[in-house]
Amino acid sequence: MNGVEAEIVRHHEVIERWLTGAAAREEFARFADAHAPGFTLITPDGRTLPRDQVLAEVEALHGRAPGLTIEIRHVRIVASDGALAVATYQEVQPDRTRQSTAVLQAATWLHLHETWLP
Repeated sequence: MNGVEAEIVRHHEVIERWLTGAAAREEFARFADAHAPGFTLITPDGRTLPRDQVLAEVEALHGRAPGLTIEIRHVRIVASDGALAVATYQEVQPDRTRQSTAVLQAATWLHLHETWLP
């Protein structure tokens, strides 16, 4: 597993622990710190959210998905230049799957674009 893939998996492990309630509230800082100040998310329904809104929405979901599992599959580096990388991956949850493209600089998330898969 390369560093980009390891970061994508690690990040989703934190999200899974947060959403299931297994993560202590203090662990939210780890999630927040992984997002650059200018981070943006394009959601599967096409909304573009800034970092502050993403963090607020995720923070409010603590413990709201007991039993949730998230599996990361098919990580592929599309482009990389030094610490900057663009990667695609699938995020598989029990009832849905997303195809995502992420832009990362080292272990910091700059941008994420998600699309629902049928």
